[in-house]
Amino acid sequence: MSRNNRRTKRKKSPKIPNLTEGILKILKADPTKSFNYKQIAAKFGVDDPSSRNQIIKKLSQLAAKKQIEEVERGKFKVVLQGNLYKGILDITSKGAGYVMVEELEQDIYIPANNLNKALDGDEVEVYIYKRKRRGKSEGEIAKILKRNKDEFVGVIEIQKNYAFVNTQNTKMYTDVFVPKNKINKAENGDKVVVKLEDWPENADSPFGRVTQVLGKPGEHNTEIHAILAQYGLPYEFPEEVETYANELDTSIKADEIKKRRDLRDTLTFTIDPKDAKDFDDALSFRVLENGNFEVGIHIADVSHYVQPGTILDDEAYERATSVYLVDRVVPMLPEVLSNNACSLRPHEEKYTFSAIFELDHKAEVQKHWFGRTVTYSDSRFAYEEAQHIIETKDTKIPAEISLTNKEYVVDPAIAEAIMKLDELAKIMRAKRMRNGAISFDKVEVKFNLNETNEPVGVYFKTSKDANKLIEEFMLLANRKVAEFIGKPSKSNKDSRTFVYRIHDEPDDEKLASLQNIIKRFGYKLNLKDRKTTTQSLNSLLQDVQGKKEQNLVDTLAIRSMSKAEYSTHNIGHYGLAFDYYSHFTSPIRRYPDIMAHRLLQHYLDKGKSVAEETYEEKCKHSSDMENLAASAERDSIKYMQIKFMKDHQDEEFLGVISGVTEWGIYIEIIANKCEGMVRLRDISDDHYVFDPDEYAIIGQRTKQIYQLGDEVYVKVKNADLIKRHLDFTLLGARADVE
Repeated sequence: MSRNNRRTKRKKSPKIPNLTEGILKILKADPTKSFNYKQIAAKFGVDDPSSRNQIIKKLSQLAAKKQIEEVERGKFKVVLQGNLYKGILDITSKGAGYVMVEELEQDIYIPANNLNKALDGDEVEVYIYKRKRRGKSEGEIAKILKRNKDEFVGVIEIQKNYAFVNTQNTKMYTDVFVPKNKINKAENGDKVVVKLEDWPENADSPFGRVTQVLGKPGEHNTEIHAILAQYGLPYEFPEEVETYANELDTSIKADEIKKRRDLRDTLTFTIDPKDAKDFDDALSFRVLENGNFEVGIHIADVSHYVQPGTILDDEAYERATSVYLVDRVVPMLPEVLSNNACSLRPHEEKYTFSAIFELDHKAEVQKHWFGRTVTYSDSRFAYEEAQHIIETKDTKIPAEISLTNKEYVVDPAIAEAIMKLDELAKIMRAKRMRNGAISFDKVEVKFNLNETNEPVGVYFKTSKDANKLIEEFMLLANRKVAEFIGKPSKSNKDSRTFVYRIHDEPDDEKLASLQNIIKRFGYKLNLKDRKTTTQSLNSLLQDVQGKKEQNLVDTLAIRSMSKAEYSTHNIGHYGLAFDYYSHFTSPIRRYPDIMAHRLLQHYLDKGKSVAEETYEEKCKHSSDMENLAASAERDSIKYMQIKFMKDHQDEEFLGVISGVTEWGIYIEIIANKCEGMVRLRDISDDHYVFDPDEYAIIGQRTKQIYQLGDEVYVKVKNADLIKRHLDFTLLGARADVE
């Protein structure tokens, strides 16, 4: 071939079209990875010298323009500008994820292969590479800003030279590799806590070490401790905290009494559950000369003992709440305070923080007073005893409901006080309901446990007049304290930082979804405005009482509501219909109440407004810990329900279909509220298909329909204590079986 022909051939060497856009597209598709020119050439499908030279030259130009960066010799990454957003990653049970980006008000879908070692709940930066048009916006995790947690609960599998911990959590898509020298004496099959230490670049699994051996799976204490560990909740106090608390002077001092309002001669009593061990609130009552009533709400003065900057305060803040599991309480404060010094036990003097009101016969507040006091509890009542007085007007308490298991006669003055307080509480409650409060009286599932904490029975706890009496006066104290600090007045014109308990209005979409479900039971909501919405919600909750669908409707109605939380930014409390509301009445078990006590005293002492940012951060922490505690409590109930059902595997149960999905139907047993699943593949009489519009599954051959709310008979197929999962066998619809 002649030189001229060769020159002609070289001139015809093609240029790669749209090279700049093509390179940027390749790098943006994998924004966390770096590429060399060979890898980019392979993506373009070229391998000739001319094409490679074009790519090398273009990479240099883009780097000079700072559109890409050379992270190591010859390897380039895109410089992301304006496409990075912060959010919290929520991983689905199928392994993909979503990041809620507040500034965009949308969820970004993250395919499983783009998670880049981010785990559920992590705070992340997400790069959006596919904008939302008709479908979802898609992205890739560019950076992990903050791990949600670095400790996980799982079962250890020990091999010859290493071990793996399988977390058995559907949201945890990987197991954890543990070197043999870091298994902490765990034995094969033990349930353990593993702490993540590293996640090497080329490793499929993170590396960790076992920090705690919980015990053998399925054993009661192992599973309860596993529930706590799963949410990072402690079940013991550090030794130094116990020592500090035990060394506190908890005696009542004459010089301290002089600084307080002395109410020891005022009739005072407590009303609590029968099995309560701490009593953090008491009521006092007396009739005034003008015929009005003085009602005192007296709260344990926890902030007197828990001082800022101490290890006791640090521990209380970290916990932020007591955790109430089925068989135990994990307290926020050591026992010397929670069950002794700060417990308003009968016939003992205690330091208290009080809200005292003068009420007229219409239960309207005429005067109020807030401050530190010293009180003496004349008597302790269980709810059942107070209820007996309210219902019968009888002062004689029968042995079967008595705290002492012996019949006794109540002091007539206390019985009169309880009956009058009940009258006032009913007036206040009726007024709340008229103002738009929502009456959530959801049935609570409780267990009768034997001496080894085995569930031998299930019962339901409902709220009666005695419970509502206490609730109304606690609400009054919480509301009036919040108003005193937050509501503008002649004496209070400046804004003052405070810890509010807020509750936003419900989400319109969730209300519409609730409306769609309840219409199948013949109910309807009027969503025209706030007033009609709350009125129809209350009517719904009243109409379903005692019906088979009550628990389902109650649960769905609660889920349609926003979550209550703590904040320094007051928006009011929708569910209670209060413009100002706080938590002041339970400082033994809630840290926000301790903050409220401190702030109230600070402002009573004419102190200036405190730093909002500091308290907002504390509010967020308290809300987060409350949510963790609630999850642990739910898990302990689920665990105990499964344990209870494990002993009833040969019995038939009548249940209500409480949920319908593409993989199965959920059944809630009417007699004990235990919920389990019937998997579609286990229904043998036909092939059933999920119909999302009808909340039903439909047999393809028989056209048999199982729909949300239908009553069916089931038997226990499998009760798995370790995975906390209950499977049922479907016996048939109630109408068909009977």
